[in-house]
Amino acid sequence: MRVNHAGEIAAQALYRGQALTARDPAVVEAMSRAATEEGDHLAWCEQRLRELGGAPSLLNPMWYAGSLAIGAVAGAFGDRTSLGFISETERQVESHLEDHLARLPAADRRSRAILSQMKHDEVRHGQTADSLGGTALPWAIRLAMRLTSRVMTKGSYLV
Repeated sequence: MRVNHAGEIAAQALYRGQALTARDPAVVEAMSRAATEEGDHLAWCEQRLRELGGAPSLLNPMWYAGSLAIGAVAGAFGDRTSLGFISETERQVESHLEDHLARLPAADRRSRAILSQMKHDEVRHGQTADSLGGTALPWAIRLAMRLTSRVMTKGSYLV
C-alpha cells in the first residue's frame, strides 16, 4: 500500500504541474479535477496504510517535487502532448493496479475495494485525456516513463 500511496503523491503533483502550464481552459479544468480525485486516492491509501501498520515512503517529498516538474514540462510541450502523457501514464497505472489486485490476499477486501475504485478512476482519467485530444507519445518516452515508474516503485517499497 505504501507504493500506491507514493503513486498518488506523484499523481496529484503531475496533474497540478500540467494544470499550471495548460493553455486550454477545458484542459486546466480536467487536470484540476483529476488532481482532486488523486487527492482522494491519496487519503484512502494513507488511511489503509496506517490501518495495516505501515508508514509512508520517506521519498514522498522527492516524488512530489519531481512529478510536479515533469507535469509542468509535459504541459509546456502543449496540451495535446500533455494529454497524451496523461493517457499513457494512466495506462501504465492501470496495469500496475491490476498487478497489485492480482497479488492481494483474497481476504483483504478493504484494500481490494480501494484499488478497484482507483483503477476505475484512472481509466476514466485516461479516457478524458484521449477525448480532449491527447496524442500518442513516441515509444522512447513511453519506455522512459516505465523505467521511471519502476525506480519509484522500488524506492517507495524500500524506503
